[in-house]
Amino acid sequence: MFTVTTTHVQHLDLASRISTSSLIRSPRPLTQKRESAVKQFPPQHLSITTLNIIATITTTKMTTTTTTIPTLTAHTHAKSQYTTTSSRLAARLSIHNYNTHPQSWFQFAQTFIPKSGSILEVGAGTGALWSPPAISSPSQLSSVTSLTLTDFSPAMVATLNSNPDIAALKSILPNVKVQQCDATSLPFPDSEFDTVVANHMLYHVDSPIAALREFKRVLKNGGRLVVALNGLDHLKELFEIGGMVGRGSTIAGLAKITAENALEQIEGAGFEGVERERFPGEFRLPGVEPVLEYLDSVGETDMEEGKRETVKRVVGERLDEGGVFRVEKNMVVFVGRKP
Repeated sequence: MFTVTTTHVQHLDLASRISTSSLIRSPRPLTQKRESAVKQFPPQHLSITTLNIIATITTTKMTTTTTTIPTLTAHTHAKSQYTTTSSRLAARLSIHNYNTHPQSWFQFAQTFIPKSGSILEVGAGTGALWSPPAISSPSQLSSVTSLTLTDFSPAMVATLNSNPDIAALKSILPNVKVQQCDATSLPFPDSEFDTVVANHMLYHVDSPIAALREFKRVLKNGGRLVVALNGLDHLKELFEIGGMVGRGSTIAGLAKITAENALEQIEGAGFEGVERERFPGEFRLPGVEPVLEYLDSVGETDMEEGKRETVKRVVGERLDEGGVFRVEKNMVVFVGRKP
């Protein structure tokens, strides 16, 4: 966080103090105002005119306004994107409709989550990990003793509570809860869960190591951690174009954890046997509209028409023979164990 201080000077008219005659006038006795100025500024090299100016400045009324501006961090960016709405995340997730892998991302991620015991998901977002096609039927989770879904965002918590798929889980599972909380200060006892899941959320945290230690604290001994993260080159073709219109990847410059350095941090938090697996395939976008939709979701508002025209032109130049815009993905699952 930093501050900007603005000083407003009222009735300061230096020009009226300077005239040709004052520059050539013989020295005259100092007034009380000039004596005050001399005490603050050594007179050896100051003319009477200079002292007049200083005296005027020192007796002029000034008002100072201090404005505090939050420093942009991973978490403040996440708050601006997700605190009051879940629509940006929903728009961003629509890119998965163009995934070339036989499984959706959420199906792929679910294969690493045990379907038994107590499960905590931190940063559950819209609940897509617990909706079709990730979960084809609530009966898949019949051996789960509790499912707790959390998010820092009130808007996300409201979306989770209104999600019909979550409601369906509540009808068959004994203990399904939705709760708003911070990933670095979880309101749960030590050794509470068998599995903790953090799907694409740790790069929104200013201190990933603090969050990872919290995950370890609430896990039972032998419990499983499942973390999903993107690499720095994830969606590079999209963000290359986005950079041309002020919609580059903010997280790439703010994130303190990515797929490239996650192994070291997860092990540093005390997890053992950490393994990683990358999600295969790419995204094949059928023309410019999915690109526009994604880049719109990156900002606080939709792009201006001129920027949209730039995106249309550049994407049009890069479509393959089938009219497809290819985008590489770098999405990785890490699985570790609490000793």
